[in-house]
Amino acid sequence: MGEVKKRAVISYDNMPAEVAAAFEEKYPRGPIDYLPDVQKIDKPDGTSIYTVTIEIPDAIYLVKVQMKVDDLEDVDKWLAEEDDEDGDGEDNDSALPDDNISQYGGGEEDASEE
Repeated sequence: MGEVKKRAVISYDNMPAEVAAAFEEKYPRGPIDYLPDVQKIDKPDGTSIYTVTIEIPDAIYLVKVQMKVDDLEDVDKWLAEEDDEDGDGEDNDSALPDDNISQYGGGEEDASEE
């Protein structure tokens, strides 16, 4: 019972079959499912990787997932907002696209409607 599980960081592309099966079970729709669980890890060289945690009976893996370059800034902002939650819940999703494009107008009419 006091057995310590193996811990490792692996690439999504190089997952062993058992880990791939656990990943597919936990995130059947891929990025749509795992985006809320993405963790940003800063490396000593100043770069970052994005991972999700997958646990199997004998190990815990951080699986490196690829993020599109144009999505990285939005993900970074989203993760930062998750860490800095201020409780008002109003603007916390502003870093992610939504259907209300009027908020991006920036004209004088928009300023008076706040």
